[in-house]
Amino acid sequence: MDKRVLKTKKSLYDSLLHLMGEHSFEEIRVSEICDKAMTNRSTFYAHFEDKYALLSSLLLDLKEMLKQELEKNDRIMNSKDFYMECIRLLLLHIETNKGIYLPLLLNNKNSIAMDMIYSTLIEDVTKRMKEEQKPQNVIIPVDFVSHFYVGAIFQVGMKWIQSKDYYSKEEIIEFLDQLIPETLF
Repeated sequence: MDKRVLKTKKSLYDSLLHLMGEHSFEEIRVSEICDKAMTNRSTFYAHFEDKYALLSSLLLDLKEMLKQELEKNDRIMNSKDFYMECIRLLLLHIETNKGIYLPLLLNNKNSIAMDMIYSTLIEDVTKRMKEEQKPQNVIIPVDFVSHFYVGAIFQVGMKWIQSKDYYSKEEIIEFLDQLIPETLF
């Protein structure tokens, strides 16, 4: 992609996130995004149909970043090791991108960002568990196990990003390591 296009997208993303840190998404106008980004409205509309398309593009880029992080998980010695590494990678991703997640989650009560994180985790965990599943040991369906464990870590992760006084990333990983059994399925 052209560097000028990337620079424009980044500027618009940053402006949107800054404004979302102060106001709900619904209150923000395209003109405010353009003013903050020092970009003409015609430039904005050359790249995005409206502010919803801008937000969607931002979330797609964020989802791709999360997927790339989760693909680094090659610790599949057993299901617990895989899951613990998945948790570590997720928390690291959120911590690294806190400037993006905070405005998306704090002032904006819509669930778009949360849905993106949850669906990305479910896709990765379910795919990996199906690859590692031993048919003769199947007691509980993989999709059920995936939703159960991803739901737990998802809620802990959301609490962690939304609260300054919550436990540290290291403490969360330690607690989850004690809670998660050696064999998940």
